[in-house]
Amino acid sequence: MRSRSTHTSQRCRGWLSHSLTLNAFSASTRGASPFTLERINELKEQEKAAKDNQTIHSVLGTHTRDYLISNTGDKVPISELEGKYVALFFTVRPIDEFTAVLTKIYEKLKEVGEKFEVVAVYFNNDESVFSESFASMPWLAIPRGDKVCDKLVRYFELRTLPTLVLIGPDGKTLNNNIADVIEEHCFEAWEAFPFSAEKLESFTEKSKAKEASQTLGSLLVKDDLNFVIQKEGAKVPVSELVGKTVILYFSAKWCPPCRDFLPTLVKEYSKIKEKHSDFEIIFISIDRDQSSYDEFFSDMPWLALPLGDERKESLMKKFKILEIPSLIVVGPSGVTLTKDARSHLLAHGADAFPFTEETLQELGKKLDGEAKAWPEKVKHELHERHELALARRDTADTYSCDGYEGLGSSWSYRCERCDFNLHPKCALGKGKGEATDESPAGYACEGGVCRKA
Repeated sequence: MRSRSTHTSQRCRGWLSHSLTLNAFSASTRGASPFTLERINELKEQEKAAKDNQTIHSVLGTHTRDYLISNTGDKVPISELEGKYVALFFTVRPIDEFTAVLTKIYEKLKEVGEKFEVVAVYFNNDESVFSESFASMPWLAIPRGDKVCDKLVRYFELRTLPTLVLIGPDGKTLNNNIADVIEEHCFEAWEAFPFSAEKLESFTEKSKAKEASQTLGSLLVKDDLNFVIQKEGAKVPVSELVGKTVILYFSAKWCPPCRDFLPTLVKEYSKIKEKHSDFEIIFISIDRDQSSYDEFFSDMPWLALPLGDERKESLMKKFKILEIPSLIVVGPSGVTLTKDARSHLLAHGADAFPFTEETLQELGKKLDGEAKAWPEKVKHELHERHELALARRDTADTYSCDGYEGLGSSWSYRCERCDFNLHPKCALGKGKGEATDESPAGYACEGGVCRKA
């Protein structure tokens, strides 16, 4: 089965992809009818006044309910939250990796004595799902189906999930969404509490300094795990790779896009190694069994972490690997150069080495210059119904060629109406080869990418 991807990138995604648009909520217009300008202005004034006089009670309570519920079903008076920092956790998925991270942050802040509470606002009408999932959560929640949930969507102008609104001890809103801080820094985000502008600035500077001090050893050495392996199992000390440009290659045999990309990566790796001995790739497998790992690794001329190596998890968290294949480039000093080497290799081949910002910018300008000589539109036998228009794509927006060229990035010949793409080489008569696609159980593979279901 052939699949296409135009508005998605070409890899397997994880928990951050659970964000979604909330434009389907009818709450944004409820109460505004009739839609006269006078009525709309009246509602705006009411909401402004409500925010000016906001309290924790006005946000979470109603005329008939002055309590929240605990995971044991007990009613907890809203008054118990007075004087505390309260995070309103808007979510449709009570159990996911974001929730797991938030739980650890919640427990840490409680441990160090901070006056902090989380109140979940669940958008899930399935009572059994709500009850089962909430039972494992350590915080409070607005009762399922309570009308205040819809009101809060409009009140806080929600656009995505998860959203984490922070209310201060005085009941006023301090931050409309700190979820992005947690998504960016995971558990370490607790150090940014209470997420004021000053604290966030200080935390950001600290994070930048930590990134700047990164070394290959800090990434790949953990106690006695100070080596990578060759295909025959021989150990290579990480110390022998220090000072080289190293690609961390997250991939798996079960992932069709990974298999499709591997021949390209092997070819470009060989080209780079011919000229630069100070270059290496380390395969970090997401495979599920040893035989798959061995079979896939056998086609690779580089190094790897052993299957199931505990460093894999820390590296995936460090670089927030949400999709595969993913290629992270670590420079000779140990600092991360790019988190999207795959797109750069697809666009520029071996010329992308050494993956510095200056090199990639120059290559981008060169490619754009070459594209000026290409026709703006073409007719092609693979898509005779409509003309294909030349389209500039975001660097990270890799796609599957619907012809014979496999994967591409930067430029494509595209039919917007039919969601059809051809690589310029294919569209201009230089295509080669043919690829197939399939979806493994538990994953959705689309257009050269496998995403976690």
